[in-house]
Amino acid sequence: MTASRFNRLVPVNSALAEDSSTSGNGSANAFVTLTEEDDVKYRAPPPEIRDIVDAPPLPALSFSPLRDKILFLKRRSLPPLAELARPEEKLAGIRIDGKCNTRSRMSFYTGIGIHQLMPDGSLGPEKEVRGFPDGAKINFVSWSNDGNHLAFTVRFEEEESSSSKLRVWVADVETGTARPLFQSPDIYLNAVFDNYVWVDNSTLLVCTIPMSRGEPPKKPLVPSGPKIQSNEQKTVVQVRTFQDLLKDEYDEDLFDYYATSQLVLASLDGTVKEVGSPAVYTSMDPSPDEKYILISSIHRPYSFIVPCGRFPKKVDVWTADGKFVRELCDLPVAENIPIAFNSVRKGMRSINWRADKPSTLYWAETQDEGDAKVEVSPRDIIYTQPAEPLEGEQPEILHKLDLRYGGISWCDDSLALVYESWYKTRRTRTWVISPGSKDVSPRILFDRSSEDVYSDPGSPMLRRTPAGTYVIAKLRKENDNGTYVLLNGNGATPEGNIPFLDLFDINTGSKERIWESNKEKYYESVVALMSDQKEGNIHLNDLKILTSKESKTENTQYYIQSWPDRKSCQITDFPHPYPQLASLQKEMIRYQRKDGVQLTATLYLPPGYDPSKDGSLPCLVWSYPGEFKSKDAAGQVRGSPNQFAGIGPTSALLWLARRFAILSGPTIPIIGEGNEEANDRYVEQLVSSAEAAVEEVIRRGVAHPNKIAVGGHSYGAFMTANLLAHAPHLFSCGIARSGAYNRTLTPFGFQNEDRTLWEATNTYVEMSPFISANKIKKPILLIHGEEDNNPGTLTMQSDRFFNALKGHGALCRLVILPFESHGYAARESIMHVLWETDRWLQKHCMLNTSEVSPDIDSSKDGEGKEVTDSENKAVAAGGGVPFQVKVINVITFLSFGPGA
Repeated sequence: MTASRFNRLVPVNSALAEDSSTSGNGSANAFVTLTEEDDVKYRAPPPEIRDIVDAPPLPALSFSPLRDKILFLKRRSLPPLAELARPEEKLAGIRIDGKCNTRSRMSFYTGIGIHQLMPDGSLGPEKEVRGFPDGAKINFVSWSNDGNHLAFTVRFEEEESSSSKLRVWVADVETGTARPLFQSPDIYLNAVFDNYVWVDNSTLLVCTIPMSRGEPPKKPLVPSGPKIQSNEQKTVVQVRTFQDLLKDEYDEDLFDYYATSQLVLASLDGTVKEVGSPAVYTSMDPSPDEKYILISSIHRPYSFIVPCGRFPKKVDVWTADGKFVRELCDLPVAENIPIAFNSVRKGMRSINWRADKPSTLYWAETQDEGDAKVEVSPRDIIYTQPAEPLEGEQPEILHKLDLRYGGISWCDDSLALVYESWYKTRRTRTWVISPGSKDVSPRILFDRSSEDVYSDPGSPMLRRTPAGTYVIAKLRKENDNGTYVLLNGNGATPEGNIPFLDLFDINTGSKERIWESNKEKYYESVVALMSDQKEGNIHLNDLKILTSKESKTENTQYYIQSWPDRKSCQITDFPHPYPQLASLQKEMIRYQRKDGVQLTATLYLPPGYDPSKDGSLPCLVWSYPGEFKSKDAAGQVRGSPNQFAGIGPTSALLWLARRFAILSGPTIPIIGEGNEEANDRYVEQLVSSAEAAVEEVIRRGVAHPNKIAVGGHSYGAFMTANLLAHAPHLFSCGIARSGAYNRTLTPFGFQNEDRTLWEATNTYVEMSPFISANKIKKPILLIHGEEDNNPGTLTMQSDRFFNALKGHGALCRLVILPFESHGYAARESIMHVLWETDRWLQKHCMLNTSEVSPDIDSSKDGEGKEVTDSENKAVAAGGGVPFQVKVINVITFLSFGPGA
């Protein structure tokens, strides 16, 4: 682990010989203690957890355009750390694997199996795609529009734990035989942005690495001058804490080197043609009639304060054979997009082809200069125009919106649905328009709160066109001239989600429920329309849909249901991914906060648990706060008691195997009604919600009051630290992964907060557990990826929070995971995280003997009895404050330099 900044350890005897003074560089060496658990290796959790994580993953599925075949895309389990350790370039907000010329840390498929979907709904035998060498890593799998061919990329392992560059392959679906698309072995894919696209059934447009590209630019040993940023024009520029930005001219050159592509038209017959000049192409989108291509690119001057998504952007129309037609826009760098939610870039945005027309463009343009704080009507205008307009032909106004434009679902000239929304009010509206009839006035179809899940009418189901686009599916009934669409909804109710499919008359608003999930035992949902092979309206009696079905104990399987007899045929039979937990117990519970807000959570109990015989259990509460504009919305039930318990590699549900009760996702609503900002009462509402959850699991007798731990990831880690600071009477310990703890380090907004530090100073300070580090007396485990790229959660946040805790004698531990980002990927890292978490829970929750009271009146805010464990404390050589630091080679933080 020589690439880690923690590659050198200080022996404990030399550490204890140091002066214990905290002056100088603030080193913690004098306070380090080693135990037998603190060796220099990655650790693994107990077998009952490890076996679940190591279970082979299920394949991903992909249906053919004609819905007659299914791909089983096979996957491997967790990648080794060596893959994450490969060099990567951090440029313009993205991370690039220079060896492969792709985004770094890409997962991949290990194989492709083709199954015929038989007339009776069953699957035929698997036909494996073959022709590429064993060990190939497969990415970017796509069907040709006629379903006769597959395209995908292949790379191979090379020496020194690196992968080769990507090459495009094609496979004949009928035979399963694959071959390279390019006969030349020197044509490689550039997958930093877009990669390739089918232009027609026999031609692909591919982003390739320019053949003339030489070696990467070398960083000058001596810079040509200082790094300077200037705002002498006094422009107001507020940006969030973006990471991996360009830093200097060398970074700009390196970004150009890896991101620049040469577009190549390649036919299945071997014909190859370069089109256009090399540039940083970011997207390629053929028109439905295959005559034009919408080409987007970014160009200099670049920015050092925003990521590449805000660089100058050029959008052009080309012919399908690569000839330039016209420029649609060339937008300047967007450094000054306001931080207020619903603020957007000035100029043309969301430029797309109409899905129901051969080659008609549409886009939106803001009328408020992109600033959500500006009051103006209309706020957005939607325009439309042919790919090649007649001379002097101006864009046509399609629709005007007073909220922020959110997209269009196209059907035909008589029907399209336009969406708009506004975050501050949570208002969302759906308009019905007739794109081909100017004399038909637009009308509002739905006008509701996005938070009100009970009123959600569902979304229109889309059918695939022969051109490969998706349009709203129209249905017809026998002897009925109505215009019907299918609305697919989650069906949120006070008893949980009951998904549905409604036949909806777009003109009258009347609806008929033609399908609904089983309410008693199963959770079913509509995944896709399967009867869209033919153009035109679908007769109700010919309707065919793909559904999923699962229960608390049965994993998801897929079915095809056909009308009119509603016959259901199961097409998958995936094994249970963790049979050892097949009989786990799951219940959605409801309880009330002291201010009357109704709360929900999912309570999981171990297989075979009987409270009358087994008594109360240690309990892990794992959650993530959410913001709401009303108490009623916050109290609505989301999710279903019948959904299968999906357990990811770092899931809290893994501790069911260790006989813990798990309270998963208890509602932690932070409510700001009217003009009130939710975060102004963040701590008060956070504590109140946690108290209600803890009181409920204790009342049920499933959780021991002295053995309740709390944990979370990212904003959930922030929540965890705040709860230990302000509600120590509730929890025995905490686990905080990849969090941010000092909101003054994210001064231009965070999460759902769009006020600046200077506009809401008290809120920023009061919400920051870093400021309350002196109040945290319960054991807290901090875990963070060393290469966290998430805006706001820099690794430094955990570093400094740990320093603050340590400086006040808190029982704490910091684990830094080399090469890991915001989420953890490598098997070694994940296993070690689980080991650390399990160790912490066993020591400070399962074996906890200190008194913890759920009664808020019995403990003052910020106070609580400290868990005592003499073997885990070290006293400074000079008789200083007791605290704990664990040393685990490159993983656990050892010492801090100046300014940490």
